[in-house]
Amino acid sequence: MPQPIPAYLLAIAVGDFEFKAINDHIGVYAERYILDASVAEFEDTPLMEEAINDLYGPYKWGRYDMIVLPASFPFGGMENPRLSFLTPTLIAGDKSLTNVVAHELAHSWSGNLVTNSTWRDAWLNEGFTSYVENRVMEVLYGEDRAVMERALDRQSLSRDVAAADRPELTALKMPADLAHPDDAFSQVSYAGGMFFVKFLEERFGREKFDIFLRNYFDQFAFDSITTEEFLSYFEDNLWADNPDAVTKEEIDAWVYEPGFPDTIEEPTSDAFEKVSGQQRLLLSGDIAAADLLTENWSTHEWLHFINTMPDGIFIGLFNDLDSAYDLSNSQNAEIAFAWYMKAIKAGYEPAMAPLEGFLLHVGRGKFIYPLYRTLIENGRGEWAGEIFAQAKPGYHPIAQRRIAAIFAEAE
Repeated sequence: MPQPIPAYLLAIAVGDFEFKAINDHIGVYAERYILDASVAEFEDTPLMEEAINDLYGPYKWGRYDMIVLPASFPFGGMENPRLSFLTPTLIAGDKSLTNVVAHELAHSWSGNLVTNSTWRDAWLNEGFTSYVENRVMEVLYGEDRAVMERALDRQSLSRDVAAADRPELTALKMPADLAHPDDAFSQVSYAGGMFFVKFLEERFGREKFDIFLRNYFDQFAFDSITTEEFLSYFEDNLWADNPDAVTKEEIDAWVYEPGFPDTIEEPTSDAFEKVSGQQRLLLSGDIAAADLLTENWSTHEWLHFINTMPDGIFIGLFNDLDSAYDLSNSQNAEIAFAWYMKAIKAGYEPAMAPLEGFLLHVGRGKFIYPLYRTLIENGRGEWAGEIFAQAKPGYHPIAQRRIAAIFAEAE
């Protein structure tokens, strides 16, 4: 390939993969057992590319292919240029998790094309990419889905900020003594960065901000920059012409201060409000679990329902929900993960065997790191250690190191 790339984007995949085209320059590599399902799941990728092209300029990398890796792959996706690496946990059968594909494709503009100079500036990669991802979801699937995904991201961001080891790790610009690059890749960089970019869009107006962002990607194409270089470009090319849109204090609060300011968006979804209404009826005993109006719930609505359930609900309600919807055996990895997190805290034993199977066969860090940590925190550390010993040979070395560190911290 003629395009220059930073070293971290170079990767090699070796295995028994087959290929199927989606169009003349987009296709999928996967093992035979999952190839057709992957192509069906990702068939909207050309529409995603078209949406980003319209917003921010042409795709500059030639081909765009995807490869579905074994379940031990520790990330949802990795944006290696021309060939995004993807986890099989995205294959939900209903395109409900394809925002990850939009995210990895969006990296072809933010991250691969304009790259953070250091991991202290990771939000430049992940925040802008998460913003572009959400814009793509809006174009393809409507504003409701985009709002639901931002609402779920807001919940995740709150959890990561609350769980941060140091306040400095909750600012967009990471501290100078960053212990490990992994520390820069919490929801602070992803969702926090996205909400900052969303804040700028709202203050300057979408039309002006889209023009600015397109010019930004062109200006720094195939280059690496710092947070301060971005802010300088922003000041000269957008802020100077609209001096009353924001204040320096607001920008500094977003970028350099721990936590997030009051100007952060609090996304409100009508669909989630209806789900919350059903949840309240269930918790008050006015309806039974089997009578919830779930027939048309999307994955996002299920996640909102599970994530916002109080941790102290009684075991009988877990039994009722499981009997009605078989959540312990959900084939949607996001739903299963959310359910297991609640089940561990409640001590719901029927979920433990399916959880063990999940940990033995899924290596995606987004799921397994919190699950191991929550097991340890809720008195199941010995059992978790036995599972880890069995699962470890099948985990990626990154996951092995991260999980070993979780157990070491607990000791």
